[in-house]
Amino acid sequence: MAQVQIMSVIGSAVPASLRASGLLACWYLVRDGEPISGPLTSLPAAQALSQQVASNTFHA
Repeated sequence: MAQVQIMSVIGSAVPASLRASGLLACWYLVRDGEPISGPLTSLPAAQALSQQVASNTFHA
């Protein structure tokens, strides 16, 4: 079973719309190297979503 991981990106890797809002970093959930979430604006948000995804995976 693939593990969900949190990936952070900084600088020019951050989507332009977020950089325009002043964010210089964002986070994605990834599984097998592929993003499974859109850009998240905080690490706590990424951690919470990661827990939800992991919980749904085990109960599915």
